[in-house]
Amino acid sequence: MAPRAQPIIGAGGVAAGGCVVAVVLASFVGLGLKAEVGRGIGPAEWAAIRFTVVQAVLSALLSVAFAIPLARALARRRFPGRGVLITLLGAPFILPVIVAVLGLLAVFGRTGWLNTGLGALGLPELSIYGLHGVVLAHVFFNLPLATRLLLQGWQSIPAERFRLAAQLNLPPRMVFRTLEWPLLKQVAPGAAALIFVICLTSFAVALTLGGGPRATTIELAIYQAFRFDFDLARASLLSLIQLGLAGGAALLALWVIPNFPLSAGLDRALTRWDARGGGQAWADAAIITFGSAFLLLPLFAILLAGLQGLPLMPPVVWQTAGNSLWVAILSIAVLLLIALPMAGWISTRQRGSAEAIGLIGLSASPLMIGTGWFILINPIADPVPLALPVTALINALMALPFALRILVPPMRDVLGAYDRLARSLGLRGWAAWRWLVLPRLRAQVGFAAGLTGALSVGDLGVIALFADPDRATLPLQMYRLMGAYRTEAAAGAALVLLAMALGLFWLCDKGGRWRVEA
Repeated sequence: MAPRAQPIIGAGGVAAGGCVVAVVLASFVGLGLKAEVGRGIGPAEWAAIRFTVVQAVLSALLSVAFAIPLARALARRRFPGRGVLITLLGAPFILPVIVAVLGLLAVFGRTGWLNTGLGALGLPELSIYGLHGVVLAHVFFNLPLATRLLLQGWQSIPAERFRLAAQLNLPPRMVFRTLEWPLLKQVAPGAAALIFVICLTSFAVALTLGGGPRATTIELAIYQAFRFDFDLARASLLSLIQLGLAGGAALLALWVIPNFPLSAGLDRALTRWDARGGGQAWADAAIITFGSAFLLLPLFAILLAGLQGLPLMPPVVWQTAGNSLWVAILSIAVLLLIALPMAGWISTRQRGSAEAIGLIGLSASPLMIGTGWFILINPIADPVPLALPVTALINALMALPFALRILVPPMRDVLGAYDRLARSLGLRGWAAWRWLVLPRLRAQVGFAAGLTGALSVGDLGVIALFADPDRATLPLQMYRLMGAYRTEAAAGAALVLLAMALGLFWLCDKGGRWRVEA
């Protein structure tokens, strides 16, 4: 039935997918025009490649290693506020990177809470800059993602299996070996591969916490070659290297990402009879406490410092906040124009198309696309006035894989369930979208729009290549304030940016769910 559903919603998805591919290919052409492959890869480039791979491997391994006991504890325990805590675990994903970095500096920085405590005890201070700082920030961002993936896997184990294990009086060690270890072997490699891909294309973390030439990622090297040296040939070569590295890793991640559910149960409430011992209960409580503190203390630090820094912000902060809001709204509009028809087209094809198209967002970094488009635009026009529109377009492309993951499954269900009815009523094209598809996908559309707005308003990527003082966004202005050692004003701007990101997400998500029948 699925292939016959395509005429109902039209063929706009093919054109939308073609536009996405054309944007990426055009940037690839621009890079190819300037890249001097014959010049080879020098020591600085090799150092950036090594550091990029090493920090991504360490970040992925540590994120998953810490997520396993945290997810297991959350899966085994029921306590007041558990649902709220699990919801808060998703906050770092939509948290602007530059805001999170400021929060980490408040806790782990040179004058942060941790070093203040160490100094009071007469212990040596810790530095957050360099490899360990980059890895720490990546673990902060990706530990919640790994925890949610693993927790989803744990919840997919049928409750009947734990009931049977309790009837057989299996000790906790045997329950882990027979039920949980097979799950970890399936889920953990996929989570680690996905985090590895995300950390390969990290820019803002390395820009703010990198410790000099020895802590330079490929993305940061592209920015330095472009912004400081204006060496377009070197920036293009690095972009092609980044594309090959991230693209190969994205293919690996797609291959090992697990499918859920593992098996079907009877949808009974999950009760864990194997973890009622006092020692295990105390261990799970300690793990949940430490994990929650690690993730929530930086957010609390941002709130405290931001309230104190609000009166110290320069007027330019509000101007750049307006620019960020404009970019986010434009990104949402572009995303919906692309994602909705693409999701409809993918829903009528064989399964797996969404993952294949999502590879574009995983393998093509914002700096790579921005560098390519700068090379194409520069000979015919001044790229600086186009900084904000280009930033909005690229932000929409980066959010596209997540939007497709949100939209495709419910759209496939709608088209499969109402195909014959729509045909009998003569619903085609826009009429099918208006009366059939969009009313049933309002909640998912709102969620995808909110996620795009939050990610776009806090992005510090391509705008760093194009912007001038009059066209900066709020994340870039925050970075400039931090570079000028105006930490209090930067903290106030961080609070404004955090409120904008969460506000956009809440408004879009709430608007999509307004009056939606359960």
